Amino acid sequence: MINIVLFGKPGAGKGTQAEFLKSKYQLFHISTGDLFRHHISNKTDLGRLAQSFMEKGDLVPDQVTIDMLKDAVENNPEAKGFIFDGFPRTAKQAEALDGFLSEKSMQITATVALEADDDVLVERLINRGKTSGRVDDQDEEKIRNRFEEYNNKTAPLRKFYSAQGKFYSVDGIGDIDQITKRLNTLIDGLH
Repeated sequence: MINIVLFGKPGAGKGTQAEFLKSKYQLFHISTGDLFRHHISNKTDLGRLAQSFMEKGDLVPDQVTIDMLKDAVENNPEAKGFIFDGFPRTAKQAEALDGFLSEKSMQITATVALEADDDVLVERLINRGKTSGRVDDQDEEKIRNRFEEYNNKTAPLRKFYSAQGKFYSVDGIGDIDQITKRLNTLIDGLH
């Protein structure tokens, strides 16, 4: 079983690469953003609980997110592994994820960061914003703020997973096929 935590700044290609990884390795892609939208729109108990925090302007507690991840893992027993996208974001969340996975006799195989130069990513996002209509991809200052938030939040995770020998950096610059090949080479070398 392969379980990957996928990192990268906005525009680094996480969504695109997750699709290739999902297909090639028969992994189930768990995006926390998608999980939240699913649970809230379907008015599940977890969705209502998350919504109650969000409506007050509070952060959703880690345990609620972990419970959503547990639900996704348990409802996909046929998966040969999972791609965790958007979680964990802190060392505390990483510890909680490790704890949950160990209960299932599973563990994170690798944490992969798609690395790219900020200027290249700004250009990618501005171009994406022209066609996607995403407001957050049309303002360079907002984009750079998102990069800063990523840097602040993921630095401890880099340390956390490096200490376990599970942190890998992959060059996210180049055409999609090149980046996919780099990821495949890395993952194929893990098992």
